[in-house]
Amino acid sequence: MRRSEKRQHLVDVAARLFNRFGYHGVGIDMVLAEAGIAKTTLYRHFKSKEDLIVAVLRDEDARFREEMRNFVDRVDGPPTEKLLATFDFLRDWFSGSHFYGCPFISAAAEYGDRETPVFQEAALHKRLMVVYFEQLAEAAKVPDPKAVAEEINLLHEGAVAVAHMSGMCDAALKAKALGAKLLESAKEGTG
Repeated sequence: MRRSEKRQHLVDVAARLFNRFGYHGVGIDMVLAEAGIAKTTLYRHFKSKEDLIVAVLRDEDARFREEMRNFVDRVDGPPTEKLLATFDFLRDWFSGSHFYGCPFISAAAEYGDRETPVFQEAALHKRLMVVYFEQLAEAAKVPDPKAVAEEINLLHEGAVAVAHMSGMCDAALKAKALGAKLLESAKEGTG
């Protein structure tokens, strides 16, 4: 395995373990055993466990946002349907066998000091999601797309929390129905 492949393998294995068992629940030895990689190789790529976690969060952010964007781009319909399709993406995520809640919320909870690199990376993901929702809201020509994006984000975050805590996969569809009402109200507000 090449050096870059080993690094990505470590990130992939760590992401799976952190997602399933939590960031504090998984030690470096567990990651190394699962990855089949020596400790010296790990520390050649990452100075600390926190550096590994930041790399995992960056990778998860890029993957999650790309998958959502690709999902939404396949929707054939008006721009408001694309914005609402983000909830369909969540529904698919919730019903998957590897849904253990939001890895970014978990990271922020476990590394609660807002100044830590882990917390900062998790918060960056959330800000980037709001930016994406704002782009979709602008394309839908809703008034005050920033406010709508923040409200859509709140619905997303609530759906993720409910699905994680209750196992209720249809939380995304309930949030989608509220999102549709939100968009309808926003558009009527121009009148």
